[in-house]
Amino acid sequence: QVNLVESGGGSVQAGGSLTLSCAGSGVYYTQYFSSMYCMGWFRQAPGKEREEVAMLFTGGGRPRYADSVKGRFNITQNNAKFSIQLHMNNLKPEDTAMYYCVAVRSPGQRSGDSCYRVLAAAPTKGQGTQVTVSL
Repeated sequence: QVNLVESGGGSVQAGGSLTLSCAGSGVYYTQYFSSMYCMGWFRQAPGKEREEVAMLFTGGGRPRYADSVKGRFNITQNNAKFSIQLHMNNLKPEDTAMYYCVAVRSPGQRSGDSCYRVLAAAPTKGQGTQVTVSL
């Protein structure tokens, strides 16, 4: 069972930047083992459905981004620490939401795109981190 802790949220003005971090624990900690996970970020604003933001396969391949964040957000990973980060630039008020990290062990994947179905079906378990963007 992977435990995930999100951090890095905050309040910024439109055009600003934030970096979110997601640290995993409860995983047998070798670089090889931690390279078999689909990991990604979802967000949920009040009264709205959870939506994908960005995701990757820790074993390699191209990350996947929602159209709404392409060119502004960048997802990175640190397999040695079993963590991912979300670097968010040029933030907009519509980015305001609670951001959640999700991780599923899925050795057969090849990229963020192939991880989409796996992560979309996974429940949100962490506390999340709030991002608020004001004009």
